[in-house]
Amino acid sequence: RAADITKQLLAFARKQTIAPKVLGLNETIESMLPMIKRLIGEDIELVWVPDGEAWPVNMDPTQIDQILVNLCVNARDAIENTGKITIETGNIIFDEEYCSDHLGFSAGKYTMIAVSDDGVGMTAEQQGKIFEPFFTTKDSGRGTGLGLSTIYGIVKQNNGFVNVYSEYGKGSTFRVYLPKEDVLQPARPVVKKTEIPSFGKGQTIMVVEDDNVIMELVEMILKNYKYNVISSSTPTQAIALADKYPGKIDLLVTDTVLPEMNGRELANELCKKQADLKVLFMSGYTANVITHRGALDEEINFIAKPFSLVDFAAKVKEVLES
Repeated sequence: RAADITKQLLAFARKQTIAPKVLGLNETIESMLPMIKRLIGEDIELVWVPDGEAWPVNMDPTQIDQILVNLCVNARDAIENTGKITIETGNIIFDEEYCSDHLGFSAGKYTMIAVSDDGVGMTAEQQGKIFEPFFTTKDSGRGTGLGLSTIYGIVKQNNGFVNVYSEYGKGSTFRVYLPKEDVLQPARPVVKKTEIPSFGKGQTIMVVEDDNVIMELVEMILKNYKYNVISSSTPTQAIALADKYPGKIDLLVTDTVLPEMNGRELANELCKKQADLKVLFMSGYTANVITHRGALDEEINFIAKPFSLVDFAAKVKEVLES
């Protein structure tokens, strides 16, 4: 948990390591829509309104995933029962006159991502604090209060800006503005749906993660790729579920830092019951740090958070086929 919070605070401080590339936002967002639909649930309608001429941007695709997931989870949590979330893209040009009247804006050409909801909305006081680390409008125990501040840090790191418009009792709209990338060579890499790995074959994967948002995200990714998923927030619960499960568990995906016991200890317990169980560890720390601290052995299957949807799906496929 501390590792995840550290990673998010690094994003807020704009120090998180990134690997930017030229992206088509529409293609990137469209590849995530099936997972987003599962993440927000059946009671909330998801509306996608792309601008067909949306300009490309130059940034790390993992950061687009983080922005969209955090905004959509935030919108979902603002809706009490049924409702609607709208995702839009568009192009906008800010001139010097406009920016002089809007603090934090810089003149130039930008590609916009907007996420709107018809939830509870926010007061003016809440809007003034919404991007502060650890500030949250959610009930106790629901999130760290780092989601929106993480977005703020990511956007600033990419020389963009973000603003919010909200009316209490009516809903909210978050708009993220990212600098337009002037692409002279169309052959430069763009994230496309064709890069997504092939679907699974119905294998059963157990996910153990004590952060509910991350657990939901991983579960939705796996289900979207046609895997059968068993989820648990604690090692004790995971062991109990494994004991009761009538079939074979093909893969354990677990965080390295958990309550009760660490991920390696959990894997050892489950492997006593099923010797051929494959394991994929995930953590906010790098593999080198985890190995150095003794939480993992070398030559293990590991993926660092945050990861892109495509990278995670590809890693799962690689481990299952190893």
